[in-house]
Amino acid sequence: MLTTLLDGQVMAEKHGSGSPRVLAMHGWARTRHDWAPVLGGYDAVAVDLAGFGATPPPEGGWSTEQYAESLLPLLDPASPLVLMGHSFGGRVAVHLARLRPDAVRGLVLTGVPLLRPDASGAPARKGGPLDLRVAKALHRRGIVPDSVVDKYRKKYGSADYNAAQGVMRTVLVKAVNEDYTRELEAVRAAGIPVEMVWGEGDTAATVAMARSAAELIGPTAHLDVVAGSAHLLDDQLGAHLRTALDRLLDTPKETQP
Repeated sequence: MLTTLLDGQVMAEKHGSGSPRVLAMHGWARTRHDWAPVLGGYDAVAVDLAGFGATPPPEGGWSTEQYAESLLPLLDPASPLVLMGHSFGGRVAVHLARLRPDAVRGLVLTGVPLLRPDASGAPARKGGPLDLRVAKALHRRGIVPDSVVDKYRKKYGSADYNAAQGVMRTVLVKAVNEDYTRELEAVRAAGIPVEMVWGEGDTAATVAMARSAAELIGPTAHLDVVAGSAHLLDDQLGAHLRTALDRLLDTPKETQP
């Protein structure tokens, strides 16, 4: 059932007939519809994040923390929610967990780039091709304008970058440069259980990175690697996500590790 949240600012899909126990957030350039096969039979709500689906874009180029701050009114310590996040939505979810750990029953994360390559043991990026690095250096010195750097970013940028327009391109650039070590450490300190469901072939957020993130979270993290799956939510990932969700919903918050 399509509904509006936060005085009409956010569009969402409501699943089930009771009060939501799950808040699901989709990946970049995706929508709430991705969660429909996963959330059937649960009392849950899947949002269209700002700038995607039926929800209008933010007024400025938000960081993922600002996305989380915009959703904070949906969290209530009296009725803690399980937060589900795929890719970009998982970035928002870990911020919410840091900001309101008392209102978060658990996290279910899939395909989330939680750590930069140099923090996860993978080879670090060197800033891109030489001409892009030179353009960035000259831009920092005020020698070339934004348009020059943007030209090279378009030349070497991902399909997501080239498809993004206006403030959403700014959002994407900010997101890909973020690292969530602080958020993972806060999740660990709060003892929030984290179910990590990862496609074995995910190249956007590798299994090696997921393992490093799980080590940062500690004993409350459980990593499930799904053979044959990659980054997007397919049927196999969906089935494993439902199992992960069941584990969190069946565990009373006060007895979680």
